[in-house]
Amino acid sequence: MSVRHALLALLAEGPKFGLQLRQEFEERTGEVWPLNVGQVYTTLQRLERDGLVESEDIQAEGPQKGFRITAVGSSELAAWLRTPPDAALPPRDELVIKVLVALTVPGVDVHEVVQVHRRHLIEAMQRYTRLKADASEQDIGVGLVVDAELFRLEAAVRWLDAADARLTRRPATTSV
Repeated sequence: MSVRHALLALLAEGPKFGLQLRQEFEERTGEVWPLNVGQVYTTLQRLERDGLVESEDIQAEGPQKGFRITAVGSSELAAWLRTPPDAALPPRDELVIKVLVALTVPGVDVHEVVQVHRRHLIEAMQRYTRLKADASEQDIGVGLVVDAELFRLEAAVRWLDAADARLTRRPATTSV
């Protein structure tokens, strides 16, 4: 997640203060991705250094300092929104790495590792499904975030099922 670009998007709506940016970021992401206020101000300082935002009041500091996007920042935001994420290499997925490592650890039942993670993912899917049911139909941000997470979790469960089936079909290793 690019906090940098998310802040630019919020500033594209008009000038805002740091605390306001944090609050709006969390609201718009369905409050699923909490943002540390220190991270907001550090990111704003970098954006200002790079000429993507400017301070409304150069004398003010901290929560009283307002920011607005520059023309260069607007161009950066537009380019980021239209640039697909790099899909050339698969991302490092901790779950995939755990299953691969479990294959080589003596005394570890890789099928049990798969099932532990599968149960955890199903429970997470159930929590998100409840969150979706409780959310207002007008809260598009929450709906989109929850849908994305449900699809991601479902894909992980499907991968675990496929991995377990592949592991079941693999030839048994023989001791020498």
